Amino acid sequence: MSDSETAIGEEMVRDLLREQHPDLAGLPIRAVAGGWGNQMWRLGTELAVRMQRMDTGPELQLKERRWLPALAARLPLPIPVPVRDGTPSERFPRIWTVMSWVEGTPLDHGSITRGDHAAETLAGFLRALHVEAPADAPPASDFGAHPRDCTGGFEHFFRSAAPADLAGEIREVWGEAVAAPAWQGPPVWVHGDLHPANVVVADGTLAGVVDFGALFAGDPAWDLSAAWLLLPAGGAARFFDRYRQADEASVRRARGLAAMKSLFLMSMGRNGELGLPGGQPNWGPVGRSALDRVLRGL
Repeated sequence: MSDSETAIGEEMVRDLLREQHPDLAGLPIRAVAGGWGNQMWRLGTELAVRMQRMDTGPELQLKERRWLPALAARLPLPIPVPVRDGTPSERFPRIWTVMSWVEGTPLDHGSITRGDHAAETLAGFLRALHVEAPADAPPASDFGAHPRDCTGGFEHFFRSAAPADLAGEIREVWGEAVAAPAWQGPPVWVHGDLHPANVVVADGTLAGVVDFGALFAGDPAWDLSAAWLLLPAGGAARFFDRYRQADEASVRRARGLAAMKSLFLMSMGRNGELGLPGGQPNWGPVGRSALDRVLRGL
């Protein structure tokens, strides 16, 4: 069994806590559905254990350990904050982290019914996040590239999931993003992977943001795409009105990235329906509704 296939069960989690954080080992433990790079376990009522699973290296969790405590202090929505470090051992050869629990239902299993409130909440969160990052902040990689440098990924998801009757419209939106000027401002903090599985909702609106493994300093358009991916129809216009920091080129890049991410969600949904590894059956409808919003514009 490879490291990525290591079976992670309640007994293993509790054994690791006994070995490295015995004061936490008596708390109730239960599995949390979802997760790809990491498996989450609820620990008591206020904590979670984040177990490295499909991620091939420790870099993403180490990034969260390094930067999330400082970011959390100034963000208006709860985010997970690392509170204890877990080190590799003979029992489990990868890193793991005990983090604060962010209460709410993942949006891919919930819904937003207070659209205006959610749009204003998302705008406020991203205004607070999108400030100039320090010189040693993690740089952009695949997450954070200009759309023109993401053509391979776009074509892959387009071939996998694009509805034939919408192909022309999708390519038009993507073409506008590819042709848009690059981000001219300083590198700002960017979550990088805002989609319905990485935010939680409560009382019909956004209640928290999770999974900062893609965090980087760079182009905020990668987060602005969330206006279409997360918010109900009409929410993008209200979001950009409240965000007030996006120029026309950033909106074009963001809309194209939202189209690509919608196709990604649809592709993962199709994989789930086929029973393929990593597939998420419930992401198909989520991605299709997001794509419809993208093609309608603001």
